[in-house]
Amino acid sequence: MLIAVIVGLAVGTYGFRVAGVVLRDRLEMPESVRRILPLAAAALLGALAATAALTEGGALAGVARPAGVLAGVFLAWRGAPFVLVVVAAAVTTALLRLLGVP
Repeated sequence: MLIAVIVGLAVGTYGFRVAGVVLRDRLEMPESVRRILPLAAAALLGALAATAALTEGGALAGVARPAGVLAGVFLAWRGAPFVLVVVAAAVTTALLRLLGVP
């Protein structure tokens, strides 16, 4: 059963990707949709990041994790290297949790 599910998902994923290439020239999207599509991708990515940063198990993740994310966002905004952004966010979260902040 598990193999059938994996094969089904693989075929569906491949078919979805091939459909994009095959139908690209056959579908005509309105200009307004073409203009909005890049924004939709950014909004979706932002929503996924916010959900991962702010929730855990369907409830709020507490204060430590969002504080770490804010530290990382601040450093990214200031142009810090990616490794420093990730380490600073993790260290901020770890220190707050070490201090007992949920």
